[in-house]
Amino acid sequence: MSLHLTDRVSGEEPAAARLRKPSWRDPRLLLGILLVLGSVAGVVTLVDSADRTTEVYAAKRDIPPGTPVRAEDLHPIPVRLGNAEQLYLPVAAGIPENAVAGAALRAGELVAGSSLIEADSLDRKPVGLRVEDPLPASTDAGSRVDIWAAMPNARNGFDEPEQLIEAAEISELTVTESALGASRSTELLVLVDDSDLPLLLSALSNQAKITVVHNPSPGS
Repeated sequence: MSLHLTDRVSGEEPAAARLRKPSWRDPRLLLGILLVLGSVAGVVTLVDSADRTTEVYAAKRDIPPGTPVRAEDLHPIPVRLGNAEQLYLPVAAGIPENAVAGAALRAGELVAGSSLIEADSLDRKPVGLRVEDPLPASTDAGSRVDIWAAMPNARNGFDEPEQLIEAAEISELTVTESALGASRSTELLVLVDDSDLPLLLSALSNQAKITVVHNPSPGS
């Protein structure tokens, strides 16, 4: 009897009363559950995004800049791109109407959405050039060249060459040889900005000697 009186006098509650089981209504417990569920949901979303495949277009062949791009030029390929998938052309969206290649597309290369533009917005025009001097073997569509011109003079020769255009992009390149292999020339289609067209066309119309020099610029 004296033990119970002592407990009451001291004001201490029995141990069983102090160690109550947490209630489902305890806000701290509810907050902890919400944090765990949110963390699990975030991990599941991240894993699902990384594992998800998306069909985007890839080039079947090399497509020079300025060339119209049609369905037969591309093929769908499933890839895992994660957060980068918005950078490429999805098969679900289809090929934009009247699209042309704004830059050189390589065979097997994924097609970036920004690499296709409308034909009307192409501010570079293809101009055909024939050159006799050989170019490096690595020169191909998409490479850059500087264009030089030497104007004919009154002495049946040519003046000092002057650079007309810097880092013009090659759209197409074809090497031709004579029947006996005695001579070899290179035919180029180069993309020329509208502002540079008059100067180049004037040189061509005046029978200037055109020389192109490979320009290994960052844009090549």
